[in-house]
Amino acid sequence: MDARTPQPATRPRNPLFRTKSVEQSIQDTEEPEHALRKSLSALDLTVFGVGVIIGTGIFVLTGQVARSYAGPAVALSFVTAGVVCALAALCYAEFASTVPVAGSAYTFSYASIGELPAWIIGWDLILELALGCAVVAVGWSGYVRSLLDTIGWRLPRPLTGISSGGAFDLLAFLLVLVLTGVLVAGMKLSARVTSVIVAIKVTVVLIVIVAGAFYINGDNYTPFLPTARPASGTSSGFGAPLIQLVSGFRPTTFGVWGIFTAAAVVFFAFIGFDIVATAAEETRHPARDVPLGILGSLAVCTGLYVAVSVVVTGMQKYSQLSVDAPLSDAFKADHAPVWSGVISFGAAVGLTSVCMILLLGQSRVFFAMSRDGLLPRFFSQVHPRFGTPYRATFLLGLVVAVVAGFTSIAELSELVNIGTLFAFVVVAVGVVILRRVRPDLPRSFRTPWVPVIPALSVCASLWLMLNLPAETWVRFAIWMVIGFALYFLYGQRRSRLGLRG
Repeated sequence: MDARTPQPATRPRNPLFRTKSVEQSIQDTEEPEHALRKSLSALDLTVFGVGVIIGTGIFVLTGQVARSYAGPAVALSFVTAGVVCALAALCYAEFASTVPVAGSAYTFSYASIGELPAWIIGWDLILELALGCAVVAVGWSGYVRSLLDTIGWRLPRPLTGISSGGAFDLLAFLLVLVLTGVLVAGMKLSARVTSVIVAIKVTVVLIVIVAGAFYINGDNYTPFLPTARPASGTSSGFGAPLIQLVSGFRPTTFGVWGIFTAAAVVFFAFIGFDIVATAAEETRHPARDVPLGILGSLAVCTGLYVAVSVVVTGMQKYSQLSVDAPLSDAFKADHAPVWSGVISFGAAVGLTSVCMILLLGQSRVFFAMSRDGLLPRFFSQVHPRFGTPYRATFLLGLVVAVVAGFTSIAELSELVNIGTLFAFVVVAVGVVILRRVRPDLPRSFRTPWVPVIPALSVCASLWLMLNLPAETWVRFAIWMVIGFALYFLYGQRRSRLGLRG
């Protein structure tokens, strides 16, 4: 039997776990009013991946984790985090090539685990990407204000978002609105804008590597792995990592354990490669191009991260690295202010693409859930000219712009991390389930060593989740409870899969 022949959804006794067949998911993408335009190539997807991964992580986290956790061995921390992401990336690549439908982990879960888990992961992704976009927009605003200050032009303090009592971050608000307009105008335009931004950003990173290599002092690498020591100022109560509250384990810094502690922190720098999967439906040859985009962007960024960390810890002693702007400050310490300014400019430009691609991913997940009836179908209409989900994009863009403009959400940024790791777990489990229940599906890319690779991905992701503060888990649980309520009050009753009976 042809695996592309439409097949009915699986009907378990419990309707909460009914699955939507891969064939039905693909068939739904062909409805004229709900069909996204296919215009992306493997290069476009790789550019999207690089555009969202390279952001504040490479410009900020490198110095922070080297100084506080791992010393020059921070390069090994980036390798460790990259391996964790690679395990998840292999699972994403199989799903995205088998189910080339918008929605990423949400769509994958619907095809393998069931409707309620799919809703929960979709709800999780909406929060993750919204907060990520807002946090990045606020960070971009800070970089731009700094650049404006250097030429003597300052925004009124109430419009900077840093004054107390009704502060409004005008720059962050406007950035999100402008990027929303670009996304509505079409994926190809978005890809072209992203390509220009990524070219600038990667050029700046390469400048750091090449120019910084001339300032390396070999003595700064000694000791490469500083002696382990008890962590100073360890958090207690709900501010402590969950694993510490559960086991009583007290973390240390530096030494071998410091490498893994740093890996949990620099994981933030890798968030985003999974967003490539949300664009699978808009790719001309998804079976081939989506795996290339996912794995290619992750490989490129891991290599750049490791190279930058080696250079910056060679330029300046790890204990003296700046926490706020380690790369530019390392050049300043070596009396190279011109390169410092170039890096600050690159950081500001780079964050623009991060913000846009996070907004892109969020709108596609929202669109997919709307098309399935779990959210109002009104938002699944595509623009007759641009072929984009303009209603969902406008709504989410406005919400994120308001959040970025009015809210100080730095303390919520860890929700982005836990949400991503949760998605990794669900996708890895889904690969194993779909292999078992639908072995007949054509898979142009197959995750190797199933179920070993998915199991390792689950274990690695759960380990990093356990190293997040307990208060992050509490906030995440509250968001999930709200999601359950919305599903039972609206989604379950309006589900197109349920109504098909």
